[in-house]
Amino acid sequence: MKNKKILIVVIVIILVLLIIIGGFFFFRNKEEKLAKQTVIDFVNLINEKQYDQMYELLTEQAKNNINKEDFIKRNQNIYEGIDATNIKIDIQECKKQDKRYYITYQEKMYTSAGETSFTNTIEVKKENKQDKICWSSSFIFPQLRENDKVRVETIKAKRGEITDRYGNALAYDGIVSSVGIVPGKLSENKEESINKISELTGVSVDYINEQLNKSYVKEDTFVPVKKIADSNTELKEKLLTIPGILITKVEGRVYPYGKETAHLIGYVQSISAEELEKNEGKGYNTNSVIGKFGLEQIYEDTIRGIDGTEIYIEDENKNKKVELIKQEKKDGEDLKLTIDSELQQKLYNQMKNDKGFFVVMQPKTGELLALVSTPTFDSNDFVVGMTNKQWEELNNDTNKPLYNRFVQKYCPGSTFKPITGAIGLTTGKINATEDYGYTGTSWQKDSSWGDYKITTLTPYSGAKNLLNGMIHSDNIYFAQSALKIGADALVENLNKIGFNEQLDFPINLAKSQYANNNGNKIEGETKLADTGYGQGSVLVNPIHMASIYSAFANDGNMIQPTIDYNSKEKGKILKESAFTKEASNTIKESLIQVVENSEGTAHDMQISGTTIAGKTGTAELKTSSEDTESGTLGWFNCFTINRSDGEDLLIVSMVENTQDNSQGGSHYLIKKIRNLF
Repeated sequence: MKNKKILIVVIVIILVLLIIIGGFFFFRNKEEKLAKQTVIDFVNLINEKQYDQMYELLTEQAKNNINKEDFIKRNQNIYEGIDATNIKIDIQECKKQDKRYYITYQEKMYTSAGETSFTNTIEVKKENKQDKICWSSSFIFPQLRENDKVRVETIKAKRGEITDRYGNALAYDGIVSSVGIVPGKLSENKEESINKISELTGVSVDYINEQLNKSYVKEDTFVPVKKIADSNTELKEKLLTIPGILITKVEGRVYPYGKETAHLIGYVQSISAEELEKNEGKGYNTNSVIGKFGLEQIYEDTIRGIDGTEIYIEDENKNKKVELIKQEKKDGEDLKLTIDSELQQKLYNQMKNDKGFFVVMQPKTGELLALVSTPTFDSNDFVVGMTNKQWEELNNDTNKPLYNRFVQKYCPGSTFKPITGAIGLTTGKINATEDYGYTGTSWQKDSSWGDYKITTLTPYSGAKNLLNGMIHSDNIYFAQSALKIGADALVENLNKIGFNEQLDFPINLAKSQYANNNGNKIEGETKLADTGYGQGSVLVNPIHMASIYSAFANDGNMIQPTIDYNSKEKGKILKESAFTKEASNTIKESLIQVVENSEGTAHDMQISGTTIAGKTGTAELKTSSEDTESGTLGWFNCFTINRSDGEDLLIVSMVENTQDNSQGGSHYLIKKIRNLF
């Protein structure tokens, strides 16, 4: 009995001891978890940029070492200066010593130089029953001391050049001029000088004064006001007559053919906050430029350079103490185009006072030699910076200089007739030698058309067949041909050659069409007849038109247009057997006669020693017979055949508002194109 009592006492004692030990470890584990959580909370506040709340988690000793304002400033400058994001810690060890917890952790963060990681240890202690962090600068980086600074150095990468087929630069990283003011050197009449600077640069007086009044500005500070093209010597000379003006050279994107290639090459500008967020993780930073328009935008991922970045610690003597992370720069790739800059410049100068376009292609290879849209703008203006007034004038210009005409679609008028003829011959629905037998310049199928009649401009003698219909650009012949082909066959074959289809091309082009309705049907006989000679609802993109016309030079095969000189698609067939070989060659011979025959509508394009096939076109934009407001478009499409130098050209061109041109649109264009030969 006595032994039993002793056993019970022993068991009770053991249980009490276990409870005491368990309680000790429970409370110790709880305290350890709270200490760890304090460190985690502190890091979360860094990610949230809540530097003021971070300060409240510091021990009194840490607060004595640094006041709140300096703490916030130091943390903000470092973390935001290196673009630190997604900071995470993985606690690896926690030791208690002298009533303090020493927490060792692995930290990872993403910076402007990429991802970095390091191991660090932080002390946590109780103050007023709350866990507090014994903070010092080494919490940010283990090697960082109180008098050290964290520096970020950008290693500038080169953006790839855009060149023409001969290596002539169309866009490159070069030098622009930075116009600035040294306040202490302004004349006594400061207001007058600022007004004159504003007048010459287009920068508002308010903006200039705002820059001059910034806190960092001293009497000898260079205050940038405006960037201008380095080649603008006239403006620089005028500015330098004003006391206080200083012009320096800075790096910038340069476009040697600013206006001539603007719609094609486009421009770059500083990256916006929205673009920076959208492209997070791709190596952009707040100082990056990005393609905003044209090929600069389309080939951004190829030609952009990714700046290198080095983040390092600098000691109080401005010596580099330790490199924290370094990302090497990556220069952009150069882009060589098929464009001939000399040809591009010549055509721009021919059309610069008009609204229109030129598309020039090598018919055998599909290489685009020129893409001109007028009127235009200067790419350099966007790079150096455009004032609100300049932008509004450009954006509100009724001539639409920002409108890229060679990517749009237009009513083709009579330049569509070779397409109707080729489809008719390919399908066997028409016979090239058949004489339709009508007379006069007005025709309708029968009385069911009411008052509606097809009219043609010029009467002519001879058979009403394909050859004469093409030579004289006879609307009646091609209207009748469309009726013979029928709506279903015409639609089927237009779809076959790429209508209602997105052309495979780097630049987004409008889809060519033959109908405005959702079903893509040509509804009614009169609409079908109008379609035959390029009216009705027909709209064609000019680059697509060039590809279609290439079939007449390639035995019926349409060539893929290309702009990249190093593309593997040079000479690639876009649409094999778009037309039969016989049909395409028949159309080609008729187009030669449009130029060679003395009665041909393009006889003024005849050039001794050069065989040219061509087609004129006038597209009426009026919506009804009573419409006198809408204008007309003048077209001329042509291609050379077996030139002696082996460099055949296919040209698609259009000029707007030809109703105001006494020479007629097509012949106005012919005069300009002849200058190329």
